[in-house]
Amino acid sequence: MASSNGNRDAELHSHGDTHGHGSYRDYIVGFLLSVALTSVPFWLVMAGTLSTGATLATISVLAVIQIIVHVRFFLHVDTRSEGGWTLISFIFTAIIVVITIGGSVWAMYQMNSNMMPTSVENMTEMN
Repeated sequence: MASSNGNRDAELHSHGDTHGHGSYRDYIVGFLLSVALTSVPFWLVMAGTLSTGATLATISVLAVIQIIVHVRFFLHVDTRSEGGWTLISFIFTAIIVVITIGGSVWAMYQMNSNMMPTSVENMTEMN
């Protein structure tokens, strides 16, 4: 009876995933990459070695790379896990978030440009 309960427990906790949830090595590699991708932008800002625009561009690129590192090494989202469905659902979610944020920023910009006077002269004419 105990062995059948053990099999039942394993059966309940398996979710059809043939890919493991990460190894110790994957976590260490992800951690080291995360530390490097956090330390480099910090050093760039503190040392002031690049211009403001170049620093901003470098930090933005490293931030996107760090997102990819976290998704790959800590969330284990790739084409192998769950038959690729986790990757598809992640991409769908990212598209929805980009559309929502982009649409919100666009709507706020349009409301600001349509509602606010363009110059001081226009403001005095309104009175």
